[in-house]
Amino acid sequence: MSGQAEDGYEPAVTLVNPANHWEEDRSGIRFSPGHLRTLAPAGRLDIDSTGLLVLTQDGRIAKQLIGGHSEVDKEYLVRVRFGEHTVDFDRHLPAEKLALLRHGLELDGVPLKTAQVSWQNGEQLRSVLREGKKRQIRRMCELVGLEVVGLKRIRMGRITLGALPPGQWRYLGPNESF
Repeated sequence: MSGQAEDGYEPAVTLVNPANHWEEDRSGIRFSPGHLRTLAPAGRLDIDSTGLLVLTQDGRIAKQLIGGHSEVDKEYLVRVRFGEHTVDFDRHLPAEKLALLRHGLELDGVPLKTAQVSWQNGEQLRSVLREGKKRQIRRMCELVGLEVVGLKRIRMGRITLGALPPGQWRYLGPNESF
């Protein structure tokens, strides 16, 4: 699945049906086919990535999440490889390259906003962005010599993926907003 329809794959909105509704959804909202009307992803999650994808009927929320002036954090866990090393990439990647991931890179001739990037463990980065250019994290890592082998979005603003299983969905609760 992907946020937007890609060749040979269905868009994520096709998952929003009663059969895939997470049984532990605590919102108290019951599914209605009317909820699907004008439902669209707020941001992209490419076919090679997993994790949280927000769908909305409200264009204002989509703009708040993905607009050019968005101040909403998007947090990712990024599993990487580095050259011929097999483990503990955090010990081998030069500090200046990690610093570049945080600030100083550009994509398509445009400087990127400052990002929070740190090692989660020896093979995985934690990255928090406030923008979402196409395949941004993968391209950023490539610029510093890292190969992304797994990418998972775990948070958008205050909304976390939590224990939601892949391929399932839930409504936001009354206390959840952007």
